[in-house]
Amino acid sequence: MTHAGRSSLVELRVLDGPNLYFPRAAVKLTVDLTSLGSLTEADARGFARHIGLAATSPGAPGSGLRQRFAARALASLVRHLAAEAGTRRLALRVRPTADQDSLVVAFPWRHRNRAETLGRLVADILDSLPAGDVDSLVSAAARELRATEPGPGPETLTPTVPVVAVTGTNGKTTTARMIAHIGRCAGWRVGWSSTDGVYGDGVLVEAGDYSGPGGAAKVLGLPGVQLGVLETARGGILLRGMGVSRVDVAVVTNVSADHLGLQGIDTLDQLAEVKSVVPRVARRGGWVVLNGDDPRVLAMRAASPARPWVFTPDQRSPAIRDALSDGGRATTVIDASICMLGRDGDPLPLLPVVDVPMTLSGLSRFNVENALAAASAALALGLPAAVVAAGLRSFEPGPQHNPGRLNVYSLRGLTVVLDLAHNEAGLTALLEVVGALCSVGSRTLLGLGTAGDRTDDQLSAMGELAARGCDEVAIVQKLRYLRGRSTAEMTALYRQGAAVVGATDIPSYDDELTALTSLVNRAQPGDVVALMCQQDREQVAGWLGEQGATVDDPATLREKVLVASRSRRGAAEPSTRTGGRRPRRQR
Repeated sequence: MTHAGRSSLVELRVLDGPNLYFPRAAVKLTVDLTSLGSLTEADARGFARHIGLAATSPGAPGSGLRQRFAARALASLVRHLAAEAGTRRLALRVRPTADQDSLVVAFPWRHRNRAETLGRLVADILDSLPAGDVDSLVSAAARELRATEPGPGPETLTPTVPVVAVTGTNGKTTTARMIAHIGRCAGWRVGWSSTDGVYGDGVLVEAGDYSGPGGAAKVLGLPGVQLGVLETARGGILLRGMGVSRVDVAVVTNVSADHLGLQGIDTLDQLAEVKSVVPRVARRGGWVVLNGDDPRVLAMRAASPARPWVFTPDQRSPAIRDALSDGGRATTVIDASICMLGRDGDPLPLLPVVDVPMTLSGLSRFNVENALAAASAALALGLPAAVVAAGLRSFEPGPQHNPGRLNVYSLRGLTVVLDLAHNEAGLTALLEVVGALCSVGSRTLLGLGTAGDRTDDQLSAMGELAARGCDEVAIVQKLRYLRGRSTAEMTALYRQGAAVVGATDIPSYDDELTALTSLVNRAQPGDVVALMCQQDREQVAGWLGEQGATVDDPATLREKVLVASRSRRGAAEPSTRTGGRRPRRQR
C-alpha cells in the first residue's frame, strides 16, 4: 500500500508473512530523510535528545556521518514512538536503498491498523522538522496510536499437513510439478501452486499466477489435501511475504540474474537474500534442499534451522562432503544413476538418468538438476525410494505434466520445442536441448522473446545468446508483458546483442503464433524450431494440433537424441572429403 501526498512517506507496505526482514509478519516503511538530513547540526542534536538518542555526532548536512546518523535516528524515533504508545520492546531492521536520501525501516506487527498507523505517524513527525516541537509531536502521535483500533492480525497460515516450498530463479515450476507428481504416485492427495495456477490432484482449480501467498492459502484450503507444494517467487516474498509460517522442506534451485532493478533488488547477492527467506522458515527437524553447485544457494544452509540436503550431478562436489559431515544428505549422479547418499552406508541408487524423461536421456543438464532437486525433496518427505523412482520415470516433458516447459512436438519432419526460457539461464538451457535434438546438416530456428522487466544488458545478452546458438532467429514480442517498455525498444536491444556475432536482418513479430508460423514455414525436414512461449501458449498448442503435430513421448525423444548424437559422432570422424575437418551445421 503506497501513500501519496506526504513528502517523507515513500511507501508503507504490510507484509503478512515471513519476509526479507523478519520470519513473521512485518511492516516495511520506506521514508525520505531529506528533512532530517538537512537539519543544522545543532537542530539534529536537539532532535536526537528528544527521541532518546544521546551523545551522538550527526555530522554536517549531506555528509556520510549524517547518513549514518539518519539511520540511527530513524530507528530511535520508531522505538521511541512505540514506547510512548505502550510497546516497550520492538525489533527493528534499518536498511539503505538505491536512493541515498531514503531508508527502509521494518518492524514486526500483530495488529494491522496500529502497525500502519505507527508507520504513518513516523513520517508525519519527519514532515514537521525542523519547525515542530518534537516532544509535543511525539506525545500527540502516541495518543493517536493508543486510540487506534488494533485491527486484524496477520493472515499467515500454520500448515497442518506437510508442505514443500520451492524457490529459485530457474526450474521452480518444473521442480514443484515433479514433487507434486511423485507425491501423487505415493497415493497422496496433493495440492500445488505455481505461476500457472492452483491444482488439486492434477486438476486445475484456479488459473493465474499463484506463486505468492495467495497460492499457499488456496492450496492448503483444498478439501482433503495431504501434501502442499508451493512455488514461491521473489515478487510474492517482497510484496506480501510468504503465506505460511513454516515448511517441512525448503528447496532452492539456483540464483541467477533475473528481475534485477525491481523492488530495490539490484544485485545477485540481494536476490539471493530474498530467496533465503524460504530456507529460513524450514522447521527444525525438517530439510533444506540446496543446489550444491551454486555458492549463493549453498550458503543459505547457515541461515536455516533445518538439516541440509544438497543436490549436484558432480559426485565429487565438496558440498556433498560438507552436508554429510553436518548430519545431512545428498543426491547426486553415480555411474549414470541418480543416487541418495547418507553419512553412513552405501549409496542408494534410484534409477538411471536416461530413464528420467525430463532429462532427454541425460542431455538436458538443467533438468538433471531439477530431477535431483525433486528426488531430494520427495525423499526428505519420507517417501520410499521406489515411489520416487516411479514418479521421476513417469513424469513426461509434455503439456500433460509440464505445460509450457520443454514441450517437444513432431510436425511434418520438424521438431518443435516450446519453453518459457524467460531469462539468460533459461535460454541457455533451451539452446542446450535444441542442440541435442539437431542432427548435423540440419538447422535450428528460434523465436526469441521475454518480458520487458529485464535490464538493457540482460535483453542484449539474450539477443547475443540466441544469435550465437541458432541458425535463424526471429524476435517475438510479448505485448501483455512489456511492463513499461515499447516493442521498438525490445527489438533494438535484441538486435544489438545479435549484431555482436554478426547476425543482422532479424525479423520481429507481434505475437508468438505468428512468429512460430513463420519459422515453421521457413524450416526444412530435420530442422529444430524452438519458441520462447509465454503469453499465447494455448493458441500455439492449439495451432500445432490443427497442423497434425504430435507430442513426443519419451521413446520418441530418446530416439531423436540418439539420432542427433550419432550424426555428430559420425561427423567428428576425419574424412578425406573434409580434409580432417568437422562439418558444421548449415548456417
